[in-house]
Amino acid sequence: MRALFLEIELERAWAVASIGPAFIAAFIRKHGHEAVFLKVPFNSAAEDIILQIESLEPDIIGVSLTMRQWLRARELIRDIRRRIDIPVIAGGLLPSFEPEAVLASGGFDMVCIGEGERPMLELLDRLEIKGGIGSKPIDNIMDQGDPRPRLGPVIADIDKSPFMARDLLNESHGVFHMVMRRGCPFSCRHCAALSLRNLYGPEYLRRRSVENVIAELIELRSSRECNYIIFLDDSFIDDSAWVKSFAEKYAKHIGVGFSVHARIESMRPEILEMLVEAGLKHVVYGVESGSERIRRVVLNRSMTDDRIVETFDRSKRAGTIVTADYMLGIPGETRDDIEMTLDLNDRLDPHDFGYFVFYPYPGTPLFHECRKNGMMPDDYMNRPANHRETILNLPHLSKDDILLYYQRFTEARIKTFIKKYSGPIDDDKTAEIESMVVQSADLG
Repeated sequence: MRALFLEIELERAWAVASIGPAFIAAFIRKHGHEAVFLKVPFNSAAEDIILQIESLEPDIIGVSLTMRQWLRARELIRDIRRRIDIPVIAGGLLPSFEPEAVLASGGFDMVCIGEGERPMLELLDRLEIKGGIGSKPIDNIMDQGDPRPRLGPVIADIDKSPFMARDLLNESHGVFHMVMRRGCPFSCRHCAALSLRNLYGPEYLRRRSVENVIAELIELRSSRECNYIIFLDDSFIDDSAWVKSFAEKYAKHIGVGFSVHARIESMRPEILEMLVEAGLKHVVYGVESGSERIRRVVLNRSMTDDRIVETFDRSKRAGTIVTADYMLGIPGETRDDIEMTLDLNDRLDPHDFGYFVFYPYPGTPLFHECRKNGMMPDDYMNRPANHRETILNLPHLSKDDILLYYQRFTEARIKTFIKKYSGPIDDDKTAEIESMVVQSADLG
């Protein structure tokens, strides 16, 4: 059987495609099925995509969906189904937490809730052998009109899973993306990682061995040019023993520069030193807000301003590029809270920062809170999800307030780039920097 995975892009080309299909593709290939990939550029016409799908002759189409991709994916799949009679299954974060809504949209036959390798393999096996799914349910897979399915066990030892299918990741220039764990041990109330852990329980949290991660990197280096590694995990550094072993083996066997996402609460001096010696060049810290009240009470992030400043200063002194991520329009936030975020950014003086208008993703604790308190519109599934304007009706911030503060963050980031730019700054260069900042701010 041939499975085609579509990657739905939005406003611009993405640096890396969805990770989930790359794991699933490798898994089903290992068991004798085919997997092909088609990127759907943000400016492509449905007719062109349909012609490409027809040329690939798939037996089933899979789409990994976030809330941000939803509206475009929904319309595209409807267009495809008007021309091609082929089953379509959706997986990823949105179908895992809004399966009924996805199935009711009129284009998707099935959704996969949670981890997808084993369910997708069983689905393909049944389609190949029986020509259909049959009456017996498949763990994790839900058909239209069915109750939510039982969730099968996760792959307990992820070291035994095949490495990601790199041809599905849209990588280039010798820059590769790595994932070393499934799940995150922390409980941030705005994050889908907590929601996924809650689907399964503690068994969802798994980490690859250092040896397995290094083996994949060695395989990459032996087969192609390898210039830089980006670790995509939400938190790379919470296990100091794992980090110590990784740093030693990475320096010995790999040695190219790499970047990580890290929690300020976990970045102790000795861990930073080990990672820098191993080749750490860039670290992204989720600061989220300059208000300790918002961080602690709303987001469940217990870090002080002083700890944040200290960690940023230490990271910069160690020679790493440091990026901060901020949110605005958080439930319970006031204008004063956002002013605190702008003030904290001035203190931190990062090399760069991302800024995102808060969106409550389905399944997260803050999503449920926003719905319970009447902040979320009932028709949220029919509205765009982006990080430039709010979907919420907030008690202390108007939509105009948030637009104004989004512009303030944009202006602050432009100043950051101009201050750090080493060449002459004329009007053309200023305009170029402003355009780049506007296009790249919404990275989420």
